[in-house]
Amino acid sequence: MSPQKAATALGARDWGVLLVLCGAIFLEGIDVAMLNVALPSIRADLGLSTGSLQWVMSAYVLGYGGFMLVGGRAADLFGRRRMFVFWLSVFLLFSGLGGFATEAWMLVVARFVTGVAAAFMTPAGLSVITTSFEEGPQRNKALLFYSGTAAGGFSIGLVVGGLLTSVGWRWVFFAPVVLSALILFAALAFLPKTSRPDRTGQSVDLVGGVTITAAVVLLVLGVERATHAGLAWTLGTLGAGLAFLAAFIATERRSASPLVRLGIFRSGALVRANLAGLLFAAGFFGFQFLVVLYLQELRGWTTLQTSFAMIVIGVDAILSPVLTPKLVNRFGNARVIFGGLLLASLSYALFLPLGADWTYLAMFPSLITLGIAFSLAYGPLTIVATEGVKEEEQGLAGALLYTSFQFGAALGLSTVTAVNVSATASTSPGALLDGYRAALWVPLAAALLAALISAFGLRTGPTATVVASGEPADRAADELPASH
Repeated sequence: MSPQKAATALGARDWGVLLVLCGAIFLEGIDVAMLNVALPSIRADLGLSTGSLQWVMSAYVLGYGGFMLVGGRAADLFGRRRMFVFWLSVFLLFSGLGGFATEAWMLVVARFVTGVAAAFMTPAGLSVITTSFEEGPQRNKALLFYSGTAAGGFSIGLVVGGLLTSVGWRWVFFAPVVLSALILFAALAFLPKTSRPDRTGQSVDLVGGVTITAAVVLLVLGVERATHAGLAWTLGTLGAGLAFLAAFIATERRSASPLVRLGIFRSGALVRANLAGLLFAAGFFGFQFLVVLYLQELRGWTTLQTSFAMIVIGVDAILSPVLTPKLVNRFGNARVIFGGLLLASLSYALFLPLGADWTYLAMFPSLITLGIAFSLAYGPLTIVATEGVKEEEQGLAGALLYTSFQFGAALGLSTVTAVNVSATASTSPGALLDGYRAALWVPLAAALLAALISAFGLRTGPTATVVASGEPADRAADELPASH
């Protein structure tokens, strides 16, 4: 075995831990994807408007993104295994309850609580990986395998969601219960038990968690309702969101145990990874929301046809663990991320001339390009965002990145909905097409801005990493290889 292969080799116990955590991120991916293709059926059964339909997805995203920072900090303070197992149980329970909803508000509440559970479970799982595998080739291999599994969950979820929805959309909520139970039993068997972390003088910053969650909810609400409410109401809502954001920052500056240690943002690499992740998620989720509406509501495709049409995006499940590690080793994370974001921009641009009777062959180049783009961007962003972080802050680092992803997804969904609604003059096919075409500019703009931000990481020389508490920024930067 070559030294390079020896450095990345994983033992049987390592694979057991990794497969449990990959199972959890697979669960999260399949859960979101199945709901995505079931949305039109849910709308028809419960009589939802486009705005209400968007909130079925955004409720999960808001719970996920809004509580992610609290979840990441809780994992660091109370134990990663403990948080992972407990919140996986909550996820299991409320995922099943969503299938019994008879009113829109019931579904929204169930999805919100499920999102909160994922907000605690996901950073705990990611931090188990980043603390169980040595930083460098071994951790990179684990993280890229992890990101590929997440992609696989989403792509498989598209097909499974179509199959289940053809039977009844409620099965989209019941199916994850079985998978959650299997992962829970495996977690109890394989995840290593560790001693309770020393929490002397430390606590969860609940005030910070409440203020940042309020900020996320109000900002998304302001964007989503921009086409339904007056200018004064919209500006007031957005202003309140910004005020809560300012309150969050002020709280963190004064707190003895802040939810987010603000010194962590001294790292340019971390800031770029989070901003690029936010914008990439905004474009990615907004684009898929529009494609599903176009195929099912304008073209009349079934959920199963839609699922098979979009499964090509799942090529990233294969490329993430196979191709991306080779590209990272040769070109470095920054260049691979930049290339992925440029490909995402190309994918959205190829869909702009959308026609009322497009064949699948006309859509295929955009969809396959988006799958390749995801494989290049998602895994390396995860590596950069967690690299160089001290063990006691790994939960925080993972939570920051996933907050960016979910906040971006919420804003992307809200923005494309607002643009779509405002640009759709009637329910005629021509008017619907005009709305989709106008909204498709949103993901393109988001991807281009993400690529611009990531371009600043292409400079030669050492790239700054996350500054551990008490370490000078220049020292931390000098200890990173240039490829990162």
